[in-house]
Amino acid sequence: MLGRETARIVLSAACIVCSEELSWFDREGSCCRRCWAGLPRIEGTKCRRCSAPFAFRGHDQLAICIPCSASDHACTWIEAWGEYRGALERVLHAFKFERHDFLSAPLSILLVERLHARAETFDVVVPVPMHGTKRRKRGYNQAELLARGVARLAGVEHRPELLSKREERHTQSTLPRDSRRANVRRVFEASKKVSGLSVLLVDDIATTGETLEACAAALKTAGAVRICAVVVAKA
Repeated sequence: MLGRETARIVLSAACIVCSEELSWFDREGSCCRRCWAGLPRIEGTKCRRCSAPFAFRGHDQLAICIPCSASDHACTWIEAWGEYRGALERVLHAFKFERHDFLSAPLSILLVERLHARAETFDVVVPVPMHGTKRRKRGYNQAELLARGVARLAGVEHRPELLSKREERHTQSTLPRDSRRANVRRVFEASKKVSGLSVLLVDDIATTGETLEACAAALKTAGAVRICAVVVAKA
């Protein structure tokens, strides 16, 4: 019986974005190279803390959005590769909900590209955790697959056991912005083994950033000295 990875290469398939026939030599996972090259990367001026793109052009190091300037943050910065729209939204939907877990390899490369631009180092890479019930239903945690790839490419230790999710609540994407902070408050728990470490959090998408903030708050309480995050897309 063919494995899923072998099957996707050998058998006829269509690009998940444009639906054109997907040749085995001209693809990134289940996406054709043309669509992959057209993914909406964040370019130009963006918030230096959360990566939200700005319409105006200026100096990145001086730009900060209103939500980020309004309060303190446990997460020092959130770096995002692209905008959650169009082809990138479709790719991440397939990665997250349609068992296209093999997309973690090319997506991890995009994340490491952003990290190299930051030129900062970390002691450990930690994925945003998924509650056990949800993980069993989905079959995998997409953030953990990305974190494993990032850790391998960056030469940093992957430590998913340092952060856990104690209970399952409402899905963040189904809630209005002003309800998301309360929904993730005290839902994450960090190991004391994180004490004294500089941590890189990894996830697929950041919308308001409240999930990453809740993770960072738990890590900070457990003694982490610095927490930053990298995601594939900023919504």
